[in-house]
Amino acid sequence: MSYITERREEEKERRREEILDAAEVVFSEKGFDTATMDQVARQARVSRALVYVYFKDKDALHLAVCLRGLQLLRELFQQARENAKTGADQVRAIGRAYMNFSEQHPTYFAALSRFEAQEHDFNADDPCCETLEMMQAGQKVHEQTVLALAQGMADGSLRSDLKNLIQISITLWGYTHGTIQLAQTKFKFMEAMGFSKEQFMSDALELTMQALCTPGTGGQA
Repeated sequence: MSYITERREEEKERRREEILDAAEVVFSEKGFDTATMDQVARQARVSRALVYVYFKDKDALHLAVCLRGLQLLRELFQQARENAKTGADQVRAIGRAYMNFSEQHPTYFAALSRFEAQEHDFNADDPCCETLEMMQAGQKVHEQTVLALAQGMADGSLRSDLKNLIQISITLWGYTHGTIQLAQTKFKFMEAMGFSKEQFMSDALELTMQALCTPGTGGQA
């Protein structure tokens, strides 16, 4: 690749990232449903036509934001797993990391929630399929939980009879995701009942761990 070609590719990638940065701001301020490509273009200080050069429509922008979120989430899960000793503690740390992700990166969490609430077709024969790319990115996130579960079975902090670890990982994700959404939308009700959303999420995580941990160990190897 020539120097000029390389510089052009770098410039294209930089411009694409700038448009994505702008989209995140607009989605955060306006909400996905009311946000427009014109608003994204103005935020990025480029023409509307240029936005369409990089993203064919708003759905493509949404998927690109989701992919950013999944990449960050995988990194956070990996850090959480590597900083905990036992498999049980790794699973706990991953659960907390997801809860923190929802609080610290609400635009990504909202984008991913919107994606997961819709039905999508995955074409495994099309290497350019955007939703297939999402599935592959999601698999990398789940791999971190699977590694934590396998570690827990090996070190004795988790039950030895766990089967189909990817299915368990998806179940844990669904349970934790729903817990977060309840905490976000029903926190006033929880406060009226005498407990905080933080306590709700923490207790929900420990309730899950009771089903996974070796009886009598509390998750300690």
